[in-house]
Amino acid sequence: MRHVIALDVGGTGMKAALVGADGTLLHRARRATGRERGPDAVVAGILDFAADLHEHGVEQFGEPASAAGVAVPGIVDEANGVAAYAANLGWRNVPLRELLTTRLGVPVALGHDVRTGGLAEGRIGAGRGADRFLFVALGTGIAGAIGVSDRVDASEIGHIVVRPGGTPCPCGQHGCLERFASAAAVSEAWAAACGDPEADAADCAKAVASGDPNAVRVWQTAVDALADGLVTALTLLDPRTLVIGGGLAEAGETLFTPLREAVRSRVTFQRLPETVPAALGDSAGCLGAGLLAWDLLKTTDGMEVTT
Repeated sequence: MRHVIALDVGGTGMKAALVGADGTLLHRARRATGRERGPDAVVAGILDFAADLHEHGVEQFGEPASAAGVAVPGIVDEANGVAAYAANLGWRNVPLRELLTTRLGVPVALGHDVRTGGLAEGRIGAGRGADRFLFVALGTGIAGAIGVSDRVDASEIGHIVVRPGGTPCPCGQHGCLERFASAAAVSEAWAAACGDPEADAADCAKAVASGDPNAVRVWQTAVDALADGLVTALTLLDPRTLVIGGGLAEAGETLFTPLREAVRSRVTFQRLPETVPAALGDSAGCLGAGLLAWDLLKTTDGMEVTT
């Protein structure tokens, strides 16, 4: 059975799948990234994981994978297949596509993790059917992807300055969106407000739902900052749909109800988009990596693939 390898590399874990030509997930697997052992061990772990997936495909489906798609965090030189920089993995300028191609013997597509997740949300998830959408992932940081027709590009929306002169950001600026509205920022603010250093954003969301006024204050501060950043993005990009994912979006309507109102109240001349939760959860990056692999095959030797 014809299939491709899809691999999503995160800061702490890797998600993988073998994906059929019709998008069917034929096999799934997870492993730790192993970053505590250093960047060389991370790269070795990626290569070993991909090789094991390749072998599994041969054993289970009678043929090797036709291609592989890999999504990685940080700065990615997709054209040259290089993982240029990722602080949380400790690597710089890793020729990952070349290494994987040599190890697997098949063509490999390399993509930025959030752009790849946005590709999946746009084609088969919450952004499907929208000719222009913005995918925003609210995790440890905030990252985005802009989808126009069938093209998706990464966006550093988390580094829009929404509070000039505010909290310093590791990027060198002050007052960046992700310092106020990421899951990490909400966790930090709620831990300080409630006096429990172990409290996180999920705990804050639960406290908001129960009516805790301190939690409501912390949460609204994050929602207001997020709305300010999103309206800036709306003004520049005019998306028809806002797709919000990541850990903070798991709060459901505790997030989406005030966020929709906050965005609506800030819009003047801009077109108000539909704001919806991401549909694919933490599988988006892996599914997007599979799409990258099949897209690569479409252009290899002029071959078309039915998907």
